[in-house]
Amino acid sequence: MNPDLQRLHPYPFEKLGVLFSGLPVCDKPPVALSIGEPQHPSPEFVQQALRDSTALLSRYPGTAGLPELREAIAAWLQRRFKLRSISAEDQILPVNGTREALFAFTQAVLDRSQAPLVLMPNPFYQIYEGAALLAGGQPVYLPCTEASGLQPDFDAVDEHTWRRTQLLFICSPGNPTGATLSQAQMKALIQLADKYDFVIASDECYSEIYRDKPPAGLLQACAEMGRHDYRRCVVFHSLSKRSNLPGLRSGFVAGDAALLEPFLRYRTYHGCAMPVHHQLASIKAWEDETHVQTNRRLYAEKFDAVLDILGAPLKVSAPDAGFYLWPKTPIDDETFARRLKAEENVTVLPGRYLSRTVDGRNPGTNRVRMALVAELDQCVEGARRIRALIERLG
Repeated sequence: MNPDLQRLHPYPFEKLGVLFSGLPVCDKPPVALSIGEPQHPSPEFVQQALRDSTALLSRYPGTAGLPELREAIAAWLQRRFKLRSISAEDQILPVNGTREALFAFTQAVLDRSQAPLVLMPNPFYQIYEGAALLAGGQPVYLPCTEASGLQPDFDAVDEHTWRRTQLLFICSPGNPTGATLSQAQMKALIQLADKYDFVIASDECYSEIYRDKPPAGLLQACAEMGRHDYRRCVVFHSLSKRSNLPGLRSGFVAGDAALLEPFLRYRTYHGCAMPVHHQLASIKAWEDETHVQTNRRLYAEKFDAVLDILGAPLKVSAPDAGFYLWPKTPIDDETFARRLKAEENVTVLPGRYLSRTVDGRNPGTNRVRMALVAELDQCVEGARRIRALIERLG
């Protein structure tokens, strides 16, 4: 077996299962706020497109994807991020969701003979770490604290670290913090990538769930700098959150053609082409914004209702974007999550499970992640039960 498999940490939900083991059965109906799986209805027109194209199950899909899908993605990117141009043929590659793509891209881009460093926010989406370890890289965790706006303080990274860096993961809006990076911050990172010759992989899969102002994107920052080749930059987008289609496994990678060409070659051997009927349904989703606007409105209603109950006792406010709350807990995060499950049958994820301890500090300690993905009444019921526990804790 690959010895690097031994370097992988247990996944957060595996840890959660251990934390909840042996708890007495609570007689209240369960409310799940732990998993970030969208629960809003999938668009009917996308479902219909799937039904209309099932005859194409008899066709092998091409790894590069249908030209029509790449064109639809290119048009969406230009509308959303005000890009002057992007090549559907050379700068866009459809993928089976961002999880698969983030992992595979890391395997393709790292040169393990150079003992590469892979920088990532802390807390982080666990795929960044696992992908780095299995590609022979060494993760470097950049703490996201209140002092740094819940995004990494890139100014605190020393020159020696930058020189060894081959890949930088950024996540904006962040999971779990919901914090965003500004265009100015992204432009500064692009200049660092030029100086130290590393690749920036920007995970933007929560970019369409926002309240007021659409978050900036890495390609948008490139375009404002006149870098229409998007050199050293790639972005990852998905229909899972934007369109409530996590089961479709449909997303894309876009950016530097010099990076996507060898990545396509890697994927050709990897055998991960998106089914043709999924591609045709994806075209419909990328071409429509009405359902996305409805989605944002539903999340805004839930944030307003939940924060009306929990905002004051937890001293928490709505994030920049995304569908998570990342509040501090009145007691340690594991004890809080365990008691909440035992006494109220509400599940949340302890923050430390999404973070790593560096120099004795874990930025997720005494925080929990709450995913407001369930229906409004379920989120409100969960918030009321959480408040009940907080009041008992005094």
